[in-house]
Amino acid sequence: MNKGLKIFGILTSIGMLIVLLQGSIVTKTDSGDGCGETWPLCFGEWVPSSPAIATIIEYSHRLVSGIVGLMVIILAIWAVKKLPHIRETKFWALMAVLFIIFQGFMGAAAVVFGHSNIVLALHFGISAISFATVILLTTLAFEDGTRRPAPRVKKGFRSYLFFVLAYAYLVIYSGAYVKHTGATYACEQFPHCGDVATFGFQAGVQMTHRISAIILVVMLFILFIQAFHYRFESKMLAGSGLSALVLILVQAAAGVAIVYFPDAYLAAALTHTLVITFVFTLLCYMAMLVTRNRAY
Repeated sequence: MNKGLKIFGILTSIGMLIVLLQGSIVTKTDSGDGCGETWPLCFGEWVPSSPAIATIIEYSHRLVSGIVGLMVIILAIWAVKKLPHIRETKFWALMAVLFIIFQGFMGAAAVVFGHSNIVLALHFGISAISFATVILLTTLAFEDGTRRPAPRVKKGFRSYLFFVLAYAYLVIYSGAYVKHTGATYACEQFPHCGDVATFGFQAGVQMTHRISAIILVVMLFILFIQAFHYRFESKMLAGSGLSALVLILVQAAAGVAIVYFPDAYLAAALTHTLVITFVFTLLCYMAMLVTRNRAY
């Protein structure tokens, strides 16, 4: 059922993953100025002539983002037409379209009006939401025609899950802010920051992110314990909780690797970025599951 929609959803999800990777590479290689201050043109040209490496990185990111953006809009319209009987379809379709457009505007604003650290960090946060909406729309296509999971959970668990979801987004933002303020190597040790005498703004940004990230690990461990209680009622809920916990540990390890293995910075940084996006997507999926049935 809906084979075409499923295939297109998978392709769009892969496209979003590529956009995330490209955006992260743009950030990690400081290629944001690769096309100057013009958008959508690149140095006033549709196709840059004799481009530098930074220009190729930035231009390819813009090109792929535009194509994938159109795919997201098509996916949303297609899902609404094919899955109108599923309660979540219209909501996630609307979110997918709104956030992919917002993501594009944020990227354009960063180029035209200057590279504000706050705007650039928010741009990645919006990208994480866009990725999650596409994954969830694709998930709905695969659930159609099957017994859709609808665990009956306590209000306390549902409230805690939504709190963790919101907190995880703030951690994502703080991590992006670390990079865009140049605070990646403000602390040369882990978990503390070394010499207190040299502690400044960048070290403060780095330590704020580290503390918030450690708290998130603890919160996800508690979330998994709570979700595990529903393992007989919903294997998907319990499995998602376990997956989120495992992934956040991988993400933490990648963050530590950035500090101690600078030669492997790009690989560790890309892993760090992608994994936290997957964690956020899993939390969104869990939130969708627990809203399908009334809490008690």
